[in-house]
Amino acid sequence: MHNLGFALEGAWKVLAAGLILGAGLPALFALGIRTLAWGDGGSAEVSAGQAPHALGKVLGWALFAIVLLGVVLGITFIVASGFGKALSFEHVFPTIVDK
Repeated sequence: MHNLGFALEGAWKVLAAGLILGAGLPALFALGIRTLAWGDGGSAEVSAGQAPHALGKVLGWALFAIVLLGVVLGITFIVASGFGKALSFEHVFPTIVDK
């Protein structure tokens, strides 16, 4: 019975990582595009004639920054692994440490 608990715990972690990195980043990118259209207003918006919203532009660029951070962290993880290092999240900022 304990093995089933261990398997479900591991499956939950894999599912969460897959949702965050696999579907989460593209969803945030799409939401960023949508908020930029809302921020632009006019013909970019679904219902034409809307006024521009400054908050839409700020939220859109913030979402793009989060996606870019995820991409940079992924590339850093791949490069660190190639050099025989590991990416550590022990502190606030990720650091490259020896394995």
